[in-house]
Amino acid sequence: MWIFGWKGPSGFSARSTAEEVTEGIDGSGLTAIVTGASSGLGEEATRVLALRGVYVIMAVRNVEAGRKVKEAILKQSPSAKIDVMELDLSSMESVRKFASDYIASDRALNILMNNAGVMATPFMLSHDGIELQFATNHLGHFLLTNLLMETMKKTVLESKKEGRIVNLSSEGHRLTYGEGIRFDKINDETEYRTLLAYGQSKLSNILHAKELARRLKEEGVEITANALHPGAIATNLLRFHGFINVVASSVAKFVLKSVQQGAATQCYIALNPQVKGVSGEYFVDSNIANPTNHAKDVELAKKLWDFSVDLTSPK
Repeated sequence: MWIFGWKGPSGFSARSTAEEVTEGIDGSGLTAIVTGASSGLGEEATRVLALRGVYVIMAVRNVEAGRKVKEAILKQSPSAKIDVMELDLSSMESVRKFASDYIASDRALNILMNNAGVMATPFMLSHDGIELQFATNHLGHFLLTNLLMETMKKTVLESKKEGRIVNLSSEGHRLTYGEGIRFDKINDETEYRTLLAYGQSKLSNILHAKELARRLKEEGVEITANALHPGAIATNLLRFHGFINVVASSVAKFVLKSVQQGAATQCYIALNPQVKGVSGEYFVDSNIANPTNHAKDVELAKKLWDFSVDLTSPK
């Protein structure tokens, strides 16, 4: 990682902010969906994309919170184009309704930023009876991406502009179960470990982007898919760990990124021309990085894809 201001090949580092990595870029005419946009990284990504002229749809579980964020951004940037739509990624019904409403609205879609997530929760099941971290962080985004793919392809053809899918992963993908993905034990509460399950879901985000990139390239579609680690940031992801949250907040100014710095890499991948044509990669601090062997396992990526299709198919 490009720490302490050391710049990588892109010219950016851990200290670079979302505004800096998108400086001078005109996003006018582009439309983006940002999941989890009502706080933290999603809120900052929404603000900066809108600042660059992108029409942003905030896909949020709490619509009222989303509207407040929209109002705050509009006060700073009156010309910003932002809409708010309800989306609960832990519910496949909600994901399908969001996608159906979006398609019916006949909006374009250039950028899909799969940003939302939960971290190290106690063992819980989603609305569909699937372990919550895997369901929210991976499956919800997997289904959303698949449902909106034809809209993205149509936009690419009509606009002649590259589409970009951005998956927020984490260096936490390095800390997962030994086999990487526990396909036969996704819902096994007896062997559930909060941080390992989180790592499994974040590994899934990288594998999803990798397999999606392979499929899109095979089709000859001008849509890229990449994953990233935003950096260590004190956001409300830590809400299930009160003591850790207090400590993180105390030391944040010394060792953690600000939200403005944390949102840099996802905004870099979404907008920066340096990333044109780059697909299936893992980024840290706005530079291509090296994930684990599990994250580079092509067969594991294909197996996860098939597993995810099965879990998200209407029963």
